[in-house]
Amino acid sequence: MNHKLAVQLYTLREECKADFPGVLRELSKMGWAGVQFAGYNDYDPKELAAVLQETGLKTAGMHVGYQRFVDELDQLVADAKFFGTRDLICPSIPADLRNEEGYREVRRVLNEAAARVQQEGIRISYHNHAFEFETNVGGETALAYLLQPETDNLVLAELDVYWVKKGGNDPVSYIAPYANRMPIIHLKDMTNDEEAAFAEIGTGSIDFKPILTWGEANGIEWYVVEQDRCNRAPMDCVQTSFTNLTAMIRELK
Repeated sequence: MNHKLAVQLYTLREECKADFPGVLRELSKMGWAGVQFAGYNDYDPKELAAVLQETGLKTAGMHVGYQRFVDELDQLVADAKFFGTRDLICPSIPADLRNEEGYREVRRVLNEAAARVQQEGIRISYHNHAFEFETNVGGETALAYLLQPETDNLVLAELDVYWVKKGGNDPVSYIAPYANRMPIIHLKDMTNDEEAAFAEIGTGSIDFKPILTWGEANGIEWYVVEQDRCNRAPMDCVQTSFTNLTAMIRELK
């Protein structure tokens, strides 16, 4: 399972701005198998791709802004192919679309984009936060509406277990309907206190072992660790998450 462990580089955004190639090399030395992009921080994509080739790191999908699925879809496909990934993920949507009419538009737009790129072997997924649980669309939460596991819905899930719990749901139960419709899952822990803040994997209140077990039985290709905000050096947080996650994996064998 270790060959499926990746870091969402938003966690290390300041470090990437300062020395993106150095970050990639350090993550490789740490033992991560892949990285998930959230932009290039003004670095040349060719330089970053060369470092991936050098280190053996794979690309575990790319987070790209919602509007780019409307305006730059061909470029997104080209970028995905260049970095050797099948997965383009919408990481959020603008605030003015967070209403019933807006969510219907988002589902339509992402489905149209997914239909266009399907023949290129590219998949489109949606990454949640907690706000999608605050609006209902057709009698269900906006997130359930966006990710309905039906054949006519081409939008796949990239569920974030922290935000699922933040929205009042049990992560293991919530991910169950998305068997073989979630190639990538986001792993993020939650502090076990009133603040319920972001935490390193294995230091908080989320039980990851049943999530990992489910993932291995239901089509997860990448387990991507993300920590939106860190209370100490982000690279140290990433190291802690890797150490604890790989220990969990060993215990599951």
